[in-house]
Amino acid sequence: MSEAGTGDRELAARCLAGDRDAFEGLYRQHASRLYNLSYRMAGSAEADDLLQEIFLQAFRKLGTYKGEASIGTWLYRLAVNLCLDHLRSRQGRMAGATDSLDEEGAAPVVDPGRPVEANIARLDLEKAMELLPPSYKAAFVLHDVEGYQHDEIARMLGIAEGSSKSLLHKARLKMRVALQK
Repeated sequence: MSEAGTGDRELAARCLAGDRDAFEGLYRQHASRLYNLSYRMAGSAEADDLLQEIFLQAFRKLGTYKGEASIGTWLYRLAVNLCLDHLRSRQGRMAGATDSLDEEGAAPVVDPGRPVEANIARLDLEKAMELLPPSYKAAFVLHDVEGYQHDEIARMLGIAEGSSKSLLHKARLKMRVALQK
């Protein structure tokens, strides 16, 4: 892990000292990248709220930034963790709400009588991603969408590199099944 430059540490110190221009600069420099992550992890309806929460948490936790990595890396890891927490919370809320969908006689999400192409059109990649458990989704988004390597994902998620590979493999299998229905 590379050490952050003095610019990042100075920026963090200025933000902590209450310099609004410094925090605005931090926001402008990193907001689009973090918004994209939020969008991919939670969808468009929640991306704005998540971005706001990310910067609120960043403001609260900026005192814990030690300069061991760039401030962009620190913010990204904070954002990944917030997105995962959000997905886990949402998954818990949705589990209760969707119990009735699992009952016999409920309309299928995918019509098995339709051609594969029509089902793929209906259940596109984003919708298939919504079916993934949070940890699978994080590994898939970080590796296949954002282009991170397994060692980087492992550090971000606080897991072993092999676990990152396993999560990605399972995510791809679930995506394949979802897209073939």
